[in-house]
Amino acid sequence: MTKSPLMVKIYKNRTYYLLITPFLLVFFTFTLLPVIKAIFYSFTQFNILEPAQWIGFENYKRMLLKDEIFLTAIKNTLLFACVTGPASYLVCLLLAWFITDFSSKTRTFLTLLFYAPSLSNVYFVWLLIFSGDSNGFLNAYLTQLGFLLEPVQWLTDEKYMVGVVIVIVLWGSLGTSFLTFVAGFQNVDRTLYEAGAVDGIKNRWQELWFITLPYIRPQMLFGAIMSVTTAFGIGPTITAIVGFPSTNYKVHTIMHHLEDYGGMRFEMGYACAIATMLFATMLGINKLVQKVLSGLGK
Repeated sequence: MTKSPLMVKIYKNRTYYLLITPFLLVFFTFTLLPVIKAIFYSFTQFNILEPAQWIGFENYKRMLLKDEIFLTAIKNTLLFACVTGPASYLVCLLLAWFITDFSSKTRTFLTLLFYAPSLSNVYFVWLLIFSGDSNGFLNAYLTQLGFLLEPVQWLTDEKYMVGVVIVIVLWGSLGTSFLTFVAGFQNVDRTLYEAGAVDGIKNRWQELWFITLPYIRPQMLFGAIMSVTTAFGIGPTITAIVGFPSTNYKVHTIMHHLEDYGGMRFEMGYACAIATMLFATMLGINKLVQKVLSGLGK
């Protein structure tokens, strides 16, 4: 009996497949299988206590045609993603590039200094700064300078909530992407800059665009994916600052909507539809980012 080329290849590399089997089992059990189950339950009416009932696309029709709060959540999520995602990405990239030429000890100190906010997430500091009473740091300071006559409700007033959230998210955005860029810049072959100087590159900005960025394209791609994922998952940060729900759902995101229906109302079928929509949106944007970055330097 003739074996297929695929089976021959698998048998030839059986040792490698055996070594990755534990990872594949973990990945399938805790990542792929939950995603498949969520997609399936998104087409059902399911409340955990009763068996799931197949209802087709009713959850998606309800989500897109009847749920006004979900449409608000989409608008807010895209707003935060379009602002905080690219901004945090550029901040991480530029700061990592800025500290590249420092000495090893100075670079290590600056890396720790910039990375610390993403580790601590000390939101109580921001609650003190943006407190709505006269003792709040920002209110007290602006009152002393004569800019305010009465305290501003930074965390409940719809005029200021979006700006406050963006500031706080950007403050804590120097996380994994930043470390990835730092490592990427350190691994660039220095002889390329010498060759670039011979070819006519005259300043650091040209070095960055024509040499460094194409060289660290894998790190840039990973950083972009992390920035997009973080930007779409800032619901817990917003809840820690302004509570849940926010005033008139001003900073209500898809993550909040998912938590509302999945963690509070236990409408798991509808929650899975929300999660599937969020997953599809993030996947589409990640693919777009990959396509844009793949042409860098070409």
